[in-house]
Amino acid sequence: MRKSRTALRLRRTVQRTLAKFSLLAPGDRVLVAISGGKDSWTMLALLETFIQGFEGAELIAVHLDQVQPGYDGAPLLDHLRGRSTRFEIIQEDTYSVVTEKLSANQTYCSLCSRLRRGILYTAAERLGCNKIALGHHRDDALETFLMNLFHAGRLQALPAKYTTDDSRFEVIRPLIECAEADIAEYATEQGFPILPCNLCGSQEGLQREAMAELLTNLESKHPNLRAVMLNALGNVSASHLLDTDLAELCAQSPRPKRTPKAASRPHARALPVISG
Repeated sequence: MRKSRTALRLRRTVQRTLAKFSLLAPGDRVLVAISGGKDSWTMLALLETFIQGFEGAELIAVHLDQVQPGYDGAPLLDHLRGRSTRFEIIQEDTYSVVTEKLSANQTYCSLCSRLRRGILYTAAERLGCNKIALGHHRDDALETFLMNLFHAGRLQALPAKYTTDDSRFEVIRPLIECAEADIAEYATEQGFPILPCNLCGSQEGLQREAMAELLTNLESKHPNLRAVMLNALGNVSASHLLDTDLAELCAQSPRPKRTPKAASRPHARALPVISG
């Protein structure tokens, strides 16, 4: 069957990301975190496409059943059984932990993600995995950047890969340069069984939602804004920031001047460089 333009665009983007950041290598055993949402299904499908190009590498899809009310994992289980990738489903009642420790007006995401991360790390070690793949995409990175900028006072987004503090695993984000809109369209085309989240997904007025709305409003006036912003995250003029540690590093290792890189998405219009 002929692939759609969206499928081809996602494939090209992920292929470029894998190569640019060296996310996969021969012999890797990668735990692919499957939440049951559009992002994780898309990540699994695209990684299955490319993993064969790395000799001895394999994927293990791992889904965490958090014992949320109304949870029905049957469609997810049926879908995983129909794929060629080895999989495992873990059940841990993190839902009760989060709702007992936090009130309804507190944000669940941070504690929930920490609990999930600990469970995934334990599973990765038991399964002999050296890498953990997460389904964060371009919009997640930009929203995280804005949240840190506005609410935490720091310039920080989501890296394509990083090594865990204990040096046991490398965490990779193969979709980090992919547009959420493309992922949503692809997931619909593929008919993935989407599981709703009754924790973070049940809360309204979250900061992340506000950042997403801000980006949408800005992009309505400035087409390709998200592509330009993503390009900016990989095109940093460290010497022109106010971080004294960075300034010291730049002074020790001066780098030649660079011309601004073109935005990563085709036909994206780069904004002019502003200097003072």
